[in-house]
Amino acid sequence: MKYYQTWNGCISPDGKKKSDFFPCEVPGNIQYDYARAQGWGDLDEIMYGTNARKFLAVEDSFWIYRTELDFEINKGEKAFFVAEGIDYIFDILLDGEKVYSHEGMYTRTEIDLTGKEKGAVLEVVIHPHPKKPGAKEYPDTYREAASQSVKPDSPYGWDWNPRLLISGIWKPAYVEVRGTDYISSCEPFYDLNAERTSAKVRFETECAGKVTYTLRDMDGKTVYEGEDSEFTLNDINLWWCNGQGIPYLYSWTARSADDEKSGKIGFRTVKLVHNIGADAEPAEFPKSRYTVPITIELNGRRIFAKGSNWVNPELFFGRITGERYRRLLDLVKEGNMNILRLWGGSGLKKTEFYEICDEYGIMLFQEFCLACNDYEGTPEYLKVLEQESAAVIKDLRRYASIVLWCGGNELFNNWSGMDDHSHALRLLNKLCYELDFSRPYIMTSPLFGMKHGCYVFENDGKTVYDMFRHAHGTAYSEFGVSGITTLDRLKKIIPEEELFPVTDTENWRYHHAFGAWGKASWLCLDILNKYFGESDDLEELIDRSHWLQCEGYKAIFEESRRQWPYCSMAINWCFDEPWICAANNSLIAYPAVAKPAFYAVKNSLRPSLASARLSKIDWNNGENFTAELWYLNDEPNEVSDTVTAYLEIGGEKYELLTWNTGNVAANDNKLGPAVNFVLPSDPDATEMTLHLASAKGNSSDYRLKYTCKGAIKKVKMLNV
Repeated sequence: MKYYQTWNGCISPDGKKKSDFFPCEVPGNIQYDYARAQGWGDLDEIMYGTNARKFLAVEDSFWIYRTELDFEINKGEKAFFVAEGIDYIFDILLDGEKVYSHEGMYTRTEIDLTGKEKGAVLEVVIHPHPKKPGAKEYPDTYREAASQSVKPDSPYGWDWNPRLLISGIWKPAYVEVRGTDYISSCEPFYDLNAERTSAKVRFETECAGKVTYTLRDMDGKTVYEGEDSEFTLNDINLWWCNGQGIPYLYSWTARSADDEKSGKIGFRTVKLVHNIGADAEPAEFPKSRYTVPITIELNGRRIFAKGSNWVNPELFFGRITGERYRRLLDLVKEGNMNILRLWGGSGLKKTEFYEICDEYGIMLFQEFCLACNDYEGTPEYLKVLEQESAAVIKDLRRYASIVLWCGGNELFNNWSGMDDHSHALRLLNKLCYELDFSRPYIMTSPLFGMKHGCYVFENDGKTVYDMFRHAHGTAYSEFGVSGITTLDRLKKIIPEEELFPVTDTENWRYHHAFGAWGKASWLCLDILNKYFGESDDLEELIDRSHWLQCEGYKAIFEESRRQWPYCSMAINWCFDEPWICAANNSLIAYPAVAKPAFYAVKNSLRPSLASARLSKIDWNNGENFTAELWYLNDEPNEVSDTVTAYLEIGGEKYELLTWNTGNVAANDNKLGPAVNFVLPSDPDATEMTLHLASAKGNSSDYRLKYTCKGAIKKVKMLNV
């Protein structure tokens, strides 16, 4: 029996002296509770303007949670205080006596309450946020201070996350009363036969009494029931990722005389294999290291991994609910994605997230909590890293959706300085080998052959069309095209008088429109003005920014798919955001508002579609318009189609060609004919659309800029 407690909290200068107490949500983040108590308002008010800077004044404080324990216990039972996650360094006191101290937010905490009765006072004292001694402080840097802790570093400040350090009881906490036959742990393991048609299932269980196991299929039919913890299951259904089959899950229950545990199993095999064409590189002498194998082989089938990078969808991520996760993951599934890279700098997610990904068939590229730092392997750091990472692996290895462990983000770069010899990464490799032998592990992303970048439509005079057509990546595990958010989101964060004309004000900058990554990013007014000139109003500026973001993302995703099977992965930066960003690379604006770019990516990631390889977005009359036609198919079945290409300029349609594709093999692409068409003059037109009309409904449209030069614009004469 679990008894959830009523909590209050306070701020303290030293962990002993207490201010007035205020109500606290558990799970949650105590800084949010404090803000409400101080009258700082709800999330909308905190996100408005630069209001979130108020939290800077209290970031080095202690925080105290307090509850008077309330539970019922019978003879022969024991009671424990259980906290599934407390962020980050904390002490636990019972009636004023310290009984436990810990560093880390992923290890489960259990405190024996023997001898304590209803009304005993339990306190959780949370220490100030860890900061590496000697590290540069805000605003000079945003991540170095986190480089000797296992606390995610994005709250220290990032180009899409303000500096807002949070802590608290971020996962469920309760008093649990246990009988003599309490099941303290129960975890299923399995081995598939070579044909993947049967599984040897093994439950590892800790319980003093007898346990009965039940396994049911997705229709609720019992396929095993008994006290044997090892058994063979025949004629199994496999777990597949989104778009490749059903993410089949079996439900299991383990029952003792007075306890029950339950969960789900997805049977599947996963490997990382050499990318086709990359396994022979380098071909010349002297030989050196080959590109990293990064093609996901699921159940023996090579998969093109297409998806997005995921960051925490809330500043106060302890307040995230299963409903919030599902609302966003519904969009992931709707967007035809089959993978999410869980970027290391934003930490681990709550249980509900992984459960929904299992249910939806969303593969997870799970990183540990290292990002863009040199995580020096001091004994103190390695001790906490081992403790926390082992807890993470044991907690998450049960999920079919996790297909890949990764040490962290951009660790083999000049700004991080780590390498294969770094003790932290060797330790993580060891833990993954020992605790989760069959699941792949890579040291960091990217590795040799993989690519990160670009993040804007045009960089150093090259557009995304140029960059990716001439790229030679086995995996694009991070790339982006920046764009402004929607008008209704802007009105929630920028004062009305600053909305237009857009200038580099403190409010726009604080919400990442300027200076986030380079002087002009993420709004990139310089690029917008280069292609379109000055905008007349905010609505026009938003439309132009969305235009470039949509077409840029379509160009990258479809080009990545065209490079299959040498390229096996395309994961954009990023899917979501933790608060309202004025501009960034996300597809979904806070809290779950799909930008136009989401729908563009959704269309580019359909299982099969007609696709055009373009060289640029801007065209002039008299130019020879060219485009290669392709048919992209990552379905597990072959397809055939008829595609008609035509241009629409100023209301006029110009048919270019019709292509009978013939059979396009499963998980394959096909190059078709190229169109060549001299663009006519239309002085009234400012854009044109390339339509690829598919008989099977797999049509695609490309919105392109059109300029009519050297033509006299028609003027309507008035009768006088």
